[in-house]
Amino acid sequence: MAKDEAKASDFSKGLLKSEELYKYILETSVYPREPEVLKELRNITHNHPQAGMATAPDAGQLIEMLLNLVNARKTIEVGVFTGYSLLLTALTLPEDGKIIAIDVNRDSYEIGLPVIKKAGVEHKIDFRESEALPALDELLNDKANEGGFDFAFVDADKVNYWNYHERLIRLIKVGGLIVYDNTLWGGSVAEPDSSTPEWRIEVKKATLELNKKLSADQRVQISQAALGDGITICRRLY
Repeated sequence: MAKDEAKASDFSKGLLKSEELYKYILETSVYPREPEVLKELRNITHNHPQAGMATAPDAGQLIEMLLNLVNARKTIEVGVFTGYSLLLTALTLPEDGKIIAIDVNRDSYEIGLPVIKKAGVEHKIDFRESEALPALDELLNDKANEGGFDFAFVDADKVNYWNYHERLIRLIKVGGLIVYDNTLWGGSVAEPDSSTPEWRIEVKKATLELNKKLSADQRVQISQAALGDGITICRRLY
């Protein structure tokens, strides 16, 4: 089998200033352990004009470990795109595991669906084509769902992350995890606005506010890691 080499588009997902170092991490620790179906979906997604929206493979590796650490069986995914993190989750969950996957765009999900079917895990996925807020509110309408989920991964419209948090904190069990992607927003959170491209400003401001609120939220234990575009892991305390 040919060595899986990091492609140029992989580096757009990393915050490390050295492409060589990021390439070393991917080719040494990430790609050798990446299941073939995930590799296939990652390669398919490389051809998408918005390929940068996909979950970074090194962040995905950490998510897999987190799922295992909490023995996740029921999860929520807000934002699916072509389904890299969704497939990773489905592969990690036990045979009776379930994922409620929410996205406004089923077309992108359909790109990855053949690979998901090939992997034999489609039965674990409940895909809901919807805006996330009404979908989460619908879940909360059933009291049995409160504290009924082990894990949530959020990679969707950044300006609504805090609104998602206020709902997910009720849906995730005590001791469960909520993981937010893109919480360093290309490193722009540490730059002056004058150095930030105009198209990044709105989300940058929302991300700065989110990070401040998560830091002050005593309901969760947090860890922010510079993987991919920055991920923040929240463990519900009460």
